[in-house]
Amino acid sequence: MYFPYYLMHPVLTAQPGYMINVQFPRTYPPVDTKIFESSIKSFRLLMEQGSLLLDRLSNVSFAHKIMTFAQQGKKAEVDQLIQSTGLKVPVTTKFTPSGVELMLTAKGSQTTFGNCCTLTINLKWGQ
Repeated sequence: MYFPYYLMHPVLTAQPGYMINVQFPRTYPPVDTKIFESSIKSFRLLMEQGSLLLDRLSNVSFAHKIMTFAQQGKKAEVDQLIQSTGLKVPVTTKFTPSGVELMLTAKGSQTTFGNCCTLTINLKWGQ
């Protein structure tokens, strides 16, 4: 007699974990949207602040100053110029010869459950 499949005894044969097909019922906590709602509200603020920053960066003389300081490697001056825009959220800047990254982060507080969101703006300014 020929049997094309192995007859495996479950006790005598070691099976890898992925072959075991045991389904355990999953229990999930009840849905609570408070943190999510707070994140959405905070992100809307980030988008408004990002829009204000982009409006300011579209000023040619302001953009020229930022690019000049960045080209000279003067991060403190770039950060000071960004802060002079009057944004209400912290901004972290990183720049290379080809572009700039601006990260706006929502401030943490008891009502926003910590730093919930970050808006990252990547702009190209060179080759």
